[in-house]
Amino acid sequence: MNGGNASPLRIYGSEISYFTGKLEGYLRYKEIPYERIAMTRRYWSRIVPRATGVAQMPAVELPDGRWITDTTPIIDWFETQWPEPAVVPTDPLQAFVSRLLEDYADEWLWRPALHYRWSHRADALLLSRKIVDEMFMDIPLPRALKRLAIRLRQQHRYVRGDGVTDRTRSHVESVYLKTLAHLEGILATRPFLLGEKPTLADFGFFGSMFRHFGLDPTPSAIMRTRAPGVWEWVARLWNARASRTRATLSTGIPAEWTPILDEIGSAYLPYLCANAEAWKAKQHRFDVTIQGVLYEALPTSQYRVWCLERLRTHFNALAEVPRREARTLLERHGCWEPLWRVGDPHSGHDPEGRAPFAPGINIF
Repeated sequence: MNGGNASPLRIYGSEISYFTGKLEGYLRYKEIPYERIAMTRRYWSRIVPRATGVAQMPAVELPDGRWITDTTPIIDWFETQWPEPAVVPTDPLQAFVSRLLEDYADEWLWRPALHYRWSHRADALLLSRKIVDEMFMDIPLPRALKRLAIRLRQQHRYVRGDGVTDRTRSHVESVYLKTLAHLEGILATRPFLLGEKPTLADFGFFGSMFRHFGLDPTPSAIMRTRAPGVWEWVARLWNARASRTRATLSTGIPAEWTPILDEIGSAYLPYLCANAEAWKAKQHRFDVTIQGVLYEALPTSQYRVWCLERLRTHFNALAEVPRREARTLLERHGCWEPLWRVGDPHSGHDPEGRAPFAPGINIF
């Protein structure tokens, strides 16, 4: 598949999808030809689940007819097919931290992204209309009824069903607001998150910052007001092309990353641990206190157990010197203990290491 004359990939997704946007940003930067195909009800319920094992976006059909799913292993695989210029830094410590940042951005920003989209009336009305117009026009029901059904489902599943309550709402929103402030500080000194060209960390944060926070009415207004540098970075990354980006990365792990690494240690990794313990105990839901805030009846996620396993695998793959450097960094930011707190999480997902060609699993 390597080379510029490949037939375009077929990306089944949505113009408002978190992870479809992440993958599109990566493909545009790497200049890998693709066409995005709207994930209509026909594709969602019939074709994609048979091809990938799960109804989720994006699903990618390769020119040779094979299918792949899940943006993190998809990007890993594409990096073997289109290796230059690499988005995973060549420096081992930067590579590990890039993967840690991508995982955090993918999974921890999901809850506030869905909350802002479906808890605010203007956002929910707009996005339910877009979903109906893109995916469900062929359902023989009044559009207003379809839009209402979408809003009720999303609020039940991804807002109340994911622990957003009157007690936790302020903390959920603080995840977004703090992330904006941290990214604004980083982008004040460089055009991309680790230097003068995009890396995996950029594409991890891009998923939520582009198609959710950057476009949905309520969070986009907040971004433009509080973090115009992040707003500018979203457009810069969407417009970036590898063929015209000849630049270097910063040395080591920039000091400006301290607040986000601290957040990973105090919030995200403890959440992953509580989820993994619930998975091992065969609990469908669990309670966890994050930064002094009690979240009740969160859904247990097999996928996020796998995320914890992958972070450990990437750490263990480091050579001796970068492994010592990574441990020192993780200890400094409170990440080391929670990374290893749960003995043998054993997600059971993809034991043969076939991802992104392995059957996918839903987040919940």
